[in-house]
Amino acid sequence: MNTELAIDWDEMFEYLPGTTVELKNQPGVLHQIDCYEPMMVPPIWLANDPRPRYPHELQIVSRQAVSVCSLEQEPVSV
Repeated sequence: MNTELAIDWDEMFEYLPGTTVELKNQPGVLHQIDCYEPMMVPPIWLANDPRPRYPHELQIVSRQAVSVCSLEQEPVSV
């Protein structure tokens, strides 16, 4: 079995750790995504929530706190 085919990369990059979400059945209660585990079903773990979640249960509120890699400029010698 090729596990690469089973991973939904678009979904994985949409639900990045640090993204602020709310549960659709609890509007106004905000959570942060702790991690996305592509080999787990459901794959999304929220901070301070013992139960993993499916994407259809969540509404993305903000990606402002998402950690991304920063590119730093370095001098180039020619």
